[in-house]
Amino acid sequence: MKRVLSVLLASLLIMLTLAFAGEPIASAQTTNTATVTRHRYQRHKRTFWQKHRDKLTVAGTGLAGAGIGGLTGGRKGAAIGTAVGAGSGAVYTYGIRKRHRRHYRRY
Repeated sequence: MKRVLSVLLASLLIMLTLAFAGEPIASAQTTNTATVTRHRYQRHKRTFWQKHRDKLTVAGTGLAGAGIGGLTGGRKGAAIGTAVGAGSGAVYTYGIRKRHRRHYRRY
């Protein structure tokens, strides 16, 4: 019974997540009236990856370190692997990676 309830709850949460992950109902930047349509300047809509790239990189390297550490050293190895992986990901993200590249338009 407990397993059935947990599976039911998990599937309900997944369905709700998918339901709210759709596109927005109305755009806040466009004004539509019966006779006039005005478009204001819109900023580039950044993707989830573009908004959270640094955090996702550090979390991904920490997860990879935990997996490797867990395979080699058990629970203690997973803890050490998480710290080493997240630390190396942070060094790469905030120290080594070039974040400010110049992008030129090509026509």
